[in-house]
Amino acid sequence: MNIAIIPARGGSKRLKRKNIRDIAGKPLMCWTIESAISSNIFDHIIVSTDCTSIQKVASAYDVICDHLRPEELATDESSTFDVVRYEINRLEARINSKIETVTILQPTSPLRSAEDICRAKKIYDLDNVDSVISVCEAEHPLEYYNYLPFDKSMKGFFCDDKGLRSQDFKIAYRLNGAIYMFKRDLAYSDTGIYTEGSKAYLMSHYDSVDIDTQFDFDFAECLLSKRSVSGI
Repeated sequence: MNIAIIPARGGSKRLKRKNIRDIAGKPLMCWTIESAISSNIFDHIIVSTDCTSIQKVASAYDVICDHLRPEELATDESSTFDVVRYEINRLEARINSKIETVTILQPTSPLRSAEDICRAKKIYDLDNVDSVISVCEAEHPLEYYNYLPFDKSMKGFFCDDKGLRSQDFKIAYRLNGAIYMFKRDLAYSDTGIYTEGSKAYLMSHYDSVDIDTQFDFDFAECLLSKRSVSGI
């Protein structure tokens, strides 16, 4: 059995009520719900929330959102995997069957498509791996990054600034937060989902916006609006 969990908490410090905030014509979380449904690979899709407003939006779709998660799983301190284990336990008790594969789809990644989910699942199945996690190329070489001291001095920022050309650096990748697909038992394992049996699913920068700030929201809205106009 293959399930998706969309963790959609009501609280957000940086961007208030972002999961149900309208973006390019619909609440933010709807983009993820619709891509999960359109992928047609999940036996169950769970929207896990502590918020009745989010629950109301989710109720328009064929997903499981008939309960609110406990208060202790709706704080800044509670982890996504605390929520995942809670939802796994609850669904398995309800259907009296063990889940095999879990996919976390964060609602803050509205540009992740159904095709992305299906391609990640293809890697998961064909390569017989423990997990598939989405990434994209880092926007800048890692060599361009360092910490600044209190006085903002640039002394020693680069160990060697001779011949500093971006084309000479290796390509680095970063997590983009869009897809975390893994064997159910890894949610209970001390090793986590990043194991020798993990593989990356590479996504483009255009599809990798993870909304955390107003800038992220505005940028994603521009891309979604452009996609809607072009029909892509």
